[in-house]
Amino acid sequence: MLTTMAAALLALSSVASPTPHSWPTNPPPDRIIIDVATVNGSGCPPNSAAVAVASDNTAFTVTYSEYTAQVGVGSSPTDFRKNCQINLRVHVPQGFTYGIAAADYRGFAHLESGATGLERANYYFQGNSPTAYVNHPIKGFFEDDWQFRDSTDVGAIVFKPCGEERNLNINTELRVNAGTSDPKKTTSFVTMDSTDGSIKTVYHFAWKTCP
Repeated sequence: MLTTMAAALLALSSVASPTPHSWPTNPPPDRIIIDVATVNGSGCPPNSAAVAVASDNTAFTVTYSEYTAQVGVGSSPTDFRKNCQINLRVHVPQGFTYGIAAADYRGFAHLESGATGLERANYYFQGNSPTAYVNHPIKGFFEDDWQFRDSTDVGAIVFKPCGEERNLNINTELRVNAGTSDPKKTTSFVTMDSTDGSIKTVYHFAWKTCP
């Protein structure tokens, strides 16, 4: 019986990630095609997000080019929070279905002393109610690359029901809070964008065969 997405998200954590073989990989041999149905949000204006499938069908990547939240000098009042919702139509070969086993998020941050940042995300299939985000805080002072993994226990992976057309929704959000830093003199930011394509969000598939 399929578990609920809420149960899956309770199992998501930022603890040590499982090895690639701890969830059901065995991808279908035929090509996977992902169509972007809709992209909405202040962190992903038109033509600023790209999706690509790995050649071995084990994962897909999302690359952003304008995804930065910031506070302080040069920022507008709404820049402290950026979000993006991507609705994907994943075409898989007949006889297979998929779930999301893990997601790797990467970016860069500059946070002044006293400032804080946040990256968070959730995932759910069309028809399911939106669920709680998994939060990853960053504390200033910080100036470096960051990386977080959301990982699902094998028994809690939610698979798209066999034979049903349900799009996958991915919601992400970046936030920056000035805290005790001085936003009139400094700027703090968290970014998940990449102008050269080197920073990618990677979503790892779990596969199973349908009856």
